[in-house]
Amino acid sequence: MKKAMAVGFIAVVMALTAAAGGVKLWAQSAGGAGLPEVKAIRTAAPQVPPPVDRQGAARVIVNLEMTEVTATLADGVKYGVWTFGGTVPGPFVRVRVGDIVQINLKNHHGSRNPHSIDLHAVTGPGGGAAVTQLGPGQAGAFEFKTLNPGLFVYHCATPSVPMHIANGMYGLILVEPEGGLARVDREYYVMQGEFYTKGKTLAQGMQAYDHEKNRNERPEYVVFNGRMGALLGDKTLKANVGETVRLFVGNGGPNLISSFHVIGEIFDAVYTEGAISGQPARNIQTTLVPAGGAVVVEMKMDVPGRYLLVDHSIVRAMDKGALGSIEVAGAEQPGIFRALKSGTGGTGGH
Repeated sequence: MKKAMAVGFIAVVMALTAAAGGVKLWAQSAGGAGLPEVKAIRTAAPQVPPPVDRQGAARVIVNLEMTEVTATLADGVKYGVWTFGGTVPGPFVRVRVGDIVQINLKNHHGSRNPHSIDLHAVTGPGGGAAVTQLGPGQAGAFEFKTLNPGLFVYHCATPSVPMHIANGMYGLILVEPEGGLARVDREYYVMQGEFYTKGKTLAQGMQAYDHEKNRNERPEYVVFNGRMGALLGDKTLKANVGETVRLFVGNGGPNLISSFHVIGEIFDAVYTEGAISGQPARNIQTTLVPAGGAVVVEMKMDVPGRYLLVDHSIVRAMDKGALGSIEVAGAEQPGIFRALKSGTGGTGGH
């Protein structure tokens, strides 16, 4: 296995080095002279930055620091995550098509590993990874023009890439189309990811990364927003009857496809694989989110109550952590849903 990992490491480094040959010209040609300069508003999940409310393109400055910190994976379970900005997932970034986005990237001096960034919104070598292989304490920068609207994943692309992603290095960047997105009442950021620990699910104490489980695609945890319970209890998402909720849903992977579903709701609109410039699919029960992909879903909340967000590969939700909730407040709607005779057995019903 060590030999295979070494070969993989060398192959990726060679590819990135070769790709970097044309980067200087590409970076210079991105342009942006004379554009107004704005600093990106970054938000931690589940919060989303406000819509881009300006006319025309801008130079958007995005400052990101990569850090390695100890985080809570579940009650009583600790894990050493690698992050963009100190959180898993990394911050949500919101720009518009035609912007020049300047990425200022720093690897914290306390890190023990090199890190980088590959943004799927980038047209250019390695999505930016070709010029951002940064050792501890190093900093780098590049710029790119947002040519395509959509919801895109970003992640670390430093060998071993599966390890860096599995340790939490992923996030979302939204490139709004010209004219922006239609306004809705609430927007939230939800991102699925997998953790591969030496100990079994919920084994207590500090857990180490298990590369063999990653290679075999057998995670102990499949979670939303970096940990079990990130969207439950006092962290549940909120809405009111009559409001439309938009979810920006990403899948960091590194391996599994998500079957994203909200129990008790039907998606009024689904922008498949983050393609926000076309017409959405309508009246969808469950939508697939590929590893390294994203989706935008919208739903009007018609009935009060508790609605569960799940990966409908349901063991992942009920046993491994891909479970969240939206609490909808408001008056009962008996014309849509009402109990005629309630059961008393069991503990289900979500």
